[in-house]
Amino acid sequence: MGVRRAGYYDWLKRPSREERDEPLVSALKKVRAEHKKYGVQSMLNELNEEIRPSYGKGYRICKENGLLTKRRTPKCLTKADPEAQKAEDLVKRDFTAEKPGVKVFTDITEVKCRDGKLYICGILDAFDSALTGFSMANHMRAELCTAALMDSVRRYGHENECILHSDRGSQFTSHLYRAVLTAQGFKQSMGRTGICYDNAKMESFWGTLKSEHIYDLPLATMTRDEVRHSVFEWIEGYYNRRRRHTTNENNLAPLVKRSLYQRKHNQVA
Repeated sequence: MGVRRAGYYDWLKRPSREERDEPLVSALKKVRAEHKKYGVQSMLNELNEEIRPSYGKGYRICKENGLLTKRRTPKCLTKADPEAQKAEDLVKRDFTAEKPGVKVFTDITEVKCRDGKLYICGILDAFDSALTGFSMANHMRAELCTAALMDSVRRYGHENECILHSDRGSQFTSHLYRAVLTAQGFKQSMGRTGICYDNAKMESFWGTLKSEHIYDLPLATMTRDEVRHSVFEWIEGYYNRRRRHTTNENNLAPLVKRSLYQRKHNQVA
């Protein structure tokens, strides 16, 4: 057979692929139990370097052991007001920022609960993808959006003339909303009508919230208050502080990146 005797006996003693991969499979299952909707790369980033495999091997093992996830795409909710004056698109699909509070995104989504719909408005910072402010109510009037904005201002502040980008929904073109923007020193920016990619940063967050949390809830038996509490815990207890974000360097969680930035900035000052 053209095989060396020593090599043959080494081959007999060698553990099977399943036995060699068993520690890795066990570690990946633990990651999946804690982070139910992570993609393959984010799961691998949770592993120690000693056992971390290549992406190809990690994907194969996840596929063979039923550890892959499916993604769902959110639908657009807000409706444009054809009579309202529109704002210029100051973002032009540049979803990055050099520091916190200079460029933020906002939008509304809805969740169907046992006692009716729950509407959520969020404020997302381009710097670290942190959800810096949000509000939830049984309506989607402009007050829902101003409440989310003021929540962000109170908790994290912002730079003067911070760009706030949204779609052209009637809530964001209302006199009330624009008055609050002016009073707080924001510059309004809007994407084009019907082009969700112009606000892709915010749309991506809604997709993450729904695929990783909302769709796993028994919404048919939960009230608005129960869903509101659950969403609050997911955002503040998991997403902002623990969930790895692939757009951040080293896949840092949003507020972890922010904390490191502020620490470095304070040292320089």
